[in-house]
Amino acid sequence: MKVLVIGGGGREHALVWSLLKSPQVNEVVCAPGNGGIAQIARCLPVDVNSLASMVQVVEAERPDLTVIGPEVPLSLGIVDELNRRSFRVFGPTQAAARLESSKAFAKEFMQRHGIPTAAYAVCTTLDEVREQLNHFTLPVVVKADGLAAGKGVVICETRLQAESAAAEMFSGALLGTHETEIVLEEFLTGEELSFFALCDGKHAAAIASAQDHKRVGEGDTGPNTGGMGAYSTDGLTTAAMREWLTANVAQKVVDGMAAEGNPFKGILFCGIMMTPRGPMVLEFNTRFGDPETQAILLRMQSDIVDLCNASIDGTANALDIKMHPGASVCVIAASGGYPGKYASGKVIEGVADQADKDVVVFHSGTAIKDGQLVTAGGRVLAITSMAPDLRTALDLAYARLAKISFEGMQFRRDIGHRALG
Repeated sequence: MKVLVIGGGGREHALVWSLLKSPQVNEVVCAPGNGGIAQIARCLPVDVNSLASMVQVVEAERPDLTVIGPEVPLSLGIVDELNRRSFRVFGPTQAAARLESSKAFAKEFMQRHGIPTAAYAVCTTLDEVREQLNHFTLPVVVKADGLAAGKGVVICETRLQAESAAAEMFSGALLGTHETEIVLEEFLTGEELSFFALCDGKHAAAIASAQDHKRVGEGDTGPNTGGMGAYSTDGLTTAAMREWLTANVAQKVVDGMAAEGNPFKGILFCGIMMTPRGPMVLEFNTRFGDPETQAILLRMQSDIVDLCNASIDGTANALDIKMHPGASVCVIAASGGYPGKYASGKVIEGVADQADKDVVVFHSGTAIKDGQLVTAGGRVLAITSMAPDLRTALDLAYARLAKISFEGMQFRRDIGHRALG
């Protein structure tokens, strides 16, 4: 079968890599792809912010299956458009993707369906923010309602900081887009967990768990990013906790969305905080996460095509999703200055001489320019490894990373530190 992947980051490189391992697949095409994806699959230009552009590529290629990687195409309704044209597509509809594209919708949905989450208030004006802040203790979390590539969450230690963050979100100064709604949220403490479930409109099936590292600096300091690294191990959750999260979060989402007339199909990424009061949902993503996907797909034994088909056909409950035992880790090499301003076009050295089968260098933001591999994004490479234990997996990833260089390269040296004590 022929599969088309929409997107061009590290998550999409991992998806293409995983799809190519399937005996059911004889061709993978990626639009737009990147410098690394182009080495293993045919890449096509596309504007992922344009429905017409994406539909045109699918119509021209006529794939047996289309897999949507990023959140923006989902929020624009690419799945709806392809369904209307009778293409098989993996991912949620525009209405179902609101669980990610609108933080306000997600919070109100959780309240309606009894899904545990932090106390919150949805505000549409700065005056409303000032009024609602009286009901919160500090620190308080200020969230942009819309998509913000992982950068729309500000933890505020003072009331002034919270008002300032809200003002910058409303004005567009913080994210470049004017928010019409922002969410104030109770600050939760505990271990964070990314829990992934496969959904088919009726059933939710647990895939795996991972832990992301959002802050740019070591020791979880500095501004939030799209993710500086992640790891996945069997020990992140117990079997009992996986069952609880599946039943009390993922399945409740599937049931609630179906009851409201918007069946949820695809990947449900549940960002969970393991608080002293029990697990609580921080956010939902309605697609594979990045960089968690790189770590999880390296561990996945099951054929990813089977997951896609089960989601589309409503048979997720019949699927036995298997993961390799042990641990996997993903370390992001990012451009200097990220998540702020950074320069692109820096020549990348040391990626080609890859021999270790337990380490895969996925490309997040790269391009080929004049025959050379260069940087083309904030997050540039995702060095991903698998081993029987986390320490060995980390050693493998960092040893591989030591052979790679580009001007301004930055990365965290403490991925997985919480699990290692």
